[in-house]
Amino acid sequence: MTLWEIFAIVGLICLILEMILPSMFFLNLAFAGFATAVIALFVTGWVNLTVIFVVLSLLFIILLRPVLLRNRECKLCETGMEGKYIGKIVKVIEPVDKYKGAITIYDERWEARTDCDETIPEGKEVKIVKYESLILTVERI
Repeated sequence: MTLWEIFAIVGLICLILEMILPSMFFLNLAFAGFATAVIALFVTGWVNLTVIFVVLSLLFIILLRPVLLRNRECKLCETGMEGKYIGKIVKVIEPVDKYKGAITIYDERWEARTDCDETIPEGKEVKIVKYESLILTVERI
């Protein structure tokens, strides 16, 4: 087995570990393994390639991991309630006040409340501003 194959296997193992334990750590090691495998086509020697792998691993962890973590956090926000409901304009199907009311979004009926003392009549459009348990807080637009 040649050195490039060994580092490619290391990269593959790290990629599989990242899929099992999603921490954005092993992904950096996988990138370093694959990059070292490509470099191994031009550079020989275990010592040289091991040093290259360690340096690339550290560089990827220091430079790429914060970007990957920030991107992952943004995706988590977009796929939760914040991305699907918050900020959307919806229609009131039952008058909404501080204590009762309902809206419809995506053909679903949701309980809704306002933070202010006004009552929003049926048929008006409102904006979803907050989500608590199974109740959406809305405001007049």
